Amino acid sequence: MKELQHLNKYFKKYWLRLFAGIIITIVARVFSLVMPPYVNKSVREVEAFLKTEGASVDALGGVLIENILIILGAALFSGFFTFLMRQTIINVSRYIEFDLKNEIFQHYQKLHLAFYKKNRTGDLMNRISEDVSQVRMYAGPVIMYGITTFTLFACVIPIMFYKAPTIAAYTLLPLPILSVLIYRISKIIHKRSTVVQEFLSGLSTFAQETFSGVNVIKAYGLERTTAEQMQELAHEGRDKSMDLVKVNAWFHPMMTLLIGVSNLLVIFIGGQQYISGKIDSLGIILEFIIYVNMLTWPVAIVGWLTSVIQRAEASQKRINEFLNVAPEIENSIETDTPITGTIEFKNVSFTYPDTGIQALKNVSFTIKAGETLAILGKTGAGKSTILDLIARLYDVDSGEILIDGTPLPSLNLNSLRNSLGAVPQDAFLFSDTIANNIKFGKEDASSAEIETAAKNAAVHENIIGFKQGYETILGERGLTLSGGQKQRVSIARALIKDPNIFLFDDCLSAVDTETEEKILGNLQEASSSKTSLIVSHRVSSARTADQIIILQDGEIAQNGPHELLLSENGYYKELYHTQLTDKENPQ
Repeated sequence: MKELQHLNKYFKKYWLRLFAGIIITIVARVFSLVMPPYVNKSVREVEAFLKTEGASVDALGGVLIENILIILGAALFSGFFTFLMRQTIINVSRYIEFDLKNEIFQHYQKLHLAFYKKNRTGDLMNRISEDVSQVRMYAGPVIMYGITTFTLFACVIPIMFYKAPTIAAYTLLPLPILSVLIYRISKIIHKRSTVVQEFLSGLSTFAQETFSGVNVIKAYGLERTTAEQMQELAHEGRDKSMDLVKVNAWFHPMMTLLIGVSNLLVIFIGGQQYISGKIDSLGIILEFIIYVNMLTWPVAIVGWLTSVIQRAEASQKRINEFLNVAPEIENSIETDTPITGTIEFKNVSFTYPDTGIQALKNVSFTIKAGETLAILGKTGAGKSTILDLIARLYDVDSGEILIDGTPLPSLNLNSLRNSLGAVPQDAFLFSDTIANNIKFGKEDASSAEIETAAKNAAVHENIIGFKQGYETILGERGLTLSGGQKQRVSIARALIKDPNIFLFDDCLSAVDTETEEKILGNLQEASSSKTSLIVSHRVSSARTADQIIILQDGEIAQNGPHELLLSENGYYKELYHTQLTDKENPQ
């Protein structure tokens, strides 16, 4: 139960509802205890009638009707309070489920990028869905049925010993045996539940990756292979689940057997005591049979409760593993920090923690607010890393990055990122309308603003060509659009935000040179007073920049404006002449 202590803060939050639910549960069970004594009383009345000569049948009928009405009334009250019990305790479990999912999701958003590179999407999704659902069962049904069981045991057992100690002792004899069996089986259930939950994460990951990469699977004709892999996983999952089910299957037969033994003991021992005159009525035997059968469900539910608690423990342990991961990027400044856009790198070095690859080595440069910096270099030179560090997706290993003269860790993280308009190399679009994807940069944007941003990104004509225009629903990750269209919608998203700093990460690689020139002209106009960093493999994207740096193996090989770099022998001049030749002599 150690892992489940994480839920204590939620129990404190909803303690009033839980307390009311517990009181209602107790009241509901107390009303259910009205029936057995009145059944006993009715049997005694019938026995007295049979022994008394000239007894009135009408009088007996009146007493029996009165007893029946009391039993029915108590049953109705018990049913009503049982309904209220579910409306309080089960509702609390739903509130806790809601809060826990939000806690996990918010924590996910705070975690660093390296965390997402180490963990698979399917596993993350399974912990926030399947595992939380298992925990909810502990926070609701387990409490509800646990209180029910405890109340019945606390009330019924003393009553049984008060009325007939010998019969009660023999009747409850199987319960200690049951407790030992439950303890042993629970340990097995805990281990197998953990295995099942971990396997479900793997299965979710496989399914998620299959659906996301279905175009690749189809292109390579791997449908049959993928289906066979899924079938193998399904068989493996079935076997693991069956291992768990086989253990759970022991509970109900054991309950039935032990309750049956208790009923036989009531009849046998009670019959002997009635014959010997130690009890004066058969009604007590009938009352005890009702008590035993009232305990059937609580005793049976003990096994189910144990199983659910073990599964919840296993699931909460998996949830806690991620909740205990401390975010590497912390927002240490509570107050907003205004940002204008002067950026300075001072001997910055950075190594990716997941791969150990050193991306930057002693990089230094300064870009003033309102200027444009272009970053060129071969693949893997560290270009995108510079943009990631400015957005503080990672913290530097050594050196310092300053914005407006303030080190990044001393800036409010929300203020920093709100001042950025980032267009990643791999444009990501959501399964929503094109308009809403553009509005992602500005939630309250008007239709006119959306169209203006789309026109500046040279994607407006493409959008109005769709049957539903801006209301066209995109497939997952924007599959409805081409690569170039996705990049341009992503650019429109950044433009509509109107930030102080633009970060363009090779965002024109999928468009033709004519469209590129049009977009660059619009970007230059839209970002004339903004600080802009443009990562590119094309000289055409960089030549109008105020400053250009050439990265080579994480170090700055060249630095200066277009004219200066063109006058020097080096990577930039070679790239310029190569791309100029390609443009003049298209294949």
